Amino acid sequence: MTRPFLPDPGAGDASEINVVRRIRREVAERLTRATRTRESGTGAPMLADEQAATTRRLITEALDAYATAEMNAGRPPLRPDAESRVARAVADMLLGAGGLQPLLSDEQIEEVNANGCDQVFVRYADGTRAQVAPIADSDAEMVELIRRLAAEAGRAETGGEGAEERRWDRAAPILNLQLADGSRLHAIMSVTKRPALSIRRHGYVKVTLTDLEQLGTVNLVLRELLTAAVLARLNVLIAGRTGAGKTTLLRALASAIDPQERIVTIEDTYELALDADKAVHPDVVPLQSREANVEGEGAIDMSLLFRSGLRMSPDRVIVGEIRGHEVIPMLNAMSQGNDGSLGTIHASSSVGAFNKLVLYAAQAPERLAPATTNLLVAEAVHLVVHLGFTGRGGGRALTSVREVVGADGLTVASNEVFRPGADGRAVPGSPPSTALLSALAASGFDPGLLDDARTAPGGGWT
Repeated sequence: MTRPFLPDPGAGDASEINVVRRIRREVAERLTRATRTRESGTGAPMLADEQAATTRRLITEALDAYATAEMNAGRPPLRPDAESRVARAVADMLLGAGGLQPLLSDEQIEEVNANGCDQVFVRYADGTRAQVAPIADSDAEMVELIRRLAAEAGRAETGGEGAEERRWDRAAPILNLQLADGSRLHAIMSVTKRPALSIRRHGYVKVTLTDLEQLGTVNLVLRELLTAAVLARLNVLIAGRTGAGKTTLLRALASAIDPQERIVTIEDTYELALDADKAVHPDVVPLQSREANVEGEGAIDMSLLFRSGLRMSPDRVIVGEIRGHEVIPMLNAMSQGNDGSLGTIHASSSVGAFNKLVLYAAQAPERLAPATTNLLVAEAVHLVVHLGFTGRGGGRALTSVREVVGADGLTVASNEVFRPGADGRAVPGSPPSTALLSALAASGFDPGLLDDARTAPGGGWT
């Protein structure tokens, strides 16, 4: 399966790609002159909508001029379908994400990985993978495309004014940013043989636990249990591998939060977008970490953001992903009354999340010993839920729910209330503690659902 961003020469006129380059160059030059004239005449830059309309008009004019020139030279003009492809490709390059635009426009694509401009691989929503057409004509063009996306992302974060610096060169070879559609882009150069990028997309920005039940990620009893856990203000960590759906589940859990609550989100790249839906979350402060500038100053890490976020009177703090020494202020906050906090962590199992927390705490400036970290985890975390890929076609599903009940030296004591079943999906395991069951029941959970799931075929999955 391929989705080329430029016409396939084998399927039409072999000169189409050259026409795209020619039209793009002409339109870019004319657009530059038009924007400068507009700015010098009005004293204000051309607005985005006006620039887009001007670009499309210039593309049409350039294609008309090309067709006239071809006929005057005794050559046939482009066929209507070929002309449409050229116009779309040029518009993508000048207005959209260039060769990435068709991939970003395909709602079935969830991941894009490029090892250079021409080694491009995608993963679809159903888990299948495919190699697709190049995203640029050369690695140099790919670098320029990514730099343009970085500049646009910086302007978008500040409404076009005072944009954050988004440098990407040999001195700053690592780039993280959020694209206009919410996708997360990571790019790297210089320390690789060829520039490389990875884009992760989230198809469900506005999602509820009911939506995930319909998708087969959770079942009825898990939906009700997780909803009650949020309402009961339990601290929940979501664990899973890359691409397992941790951020989507985090959004779904957040959808159960009372709209009256004040939320602070902490991320290394804006991704949760809880502030985008004012009806569901009217009071959200999104915080994003920042790398050092070209002078090596101005870096703000997630640990500092967490401490700052706690001073903003939040009802809940949500961490996009725990990656390092922010784990200690987070656990301290959870254990000192900031109940109802949510976060994700990269781990291969629910119990593996505890090992990751210990590792991060040991690497933090405080250098916490494992036993101390485990005591802190036991005081701070109530539930760890794990997402994985099931045996049924590789679909995503919740595989484990683990209740934290205490600490025993080098281990965290826990009950796996739901464990992986035969196909990987979570089925009832150890009975929850009386304290947990009481807290859930007080927030609307029916304990009888657990009994029903134990006796139902497939552990409650239909």
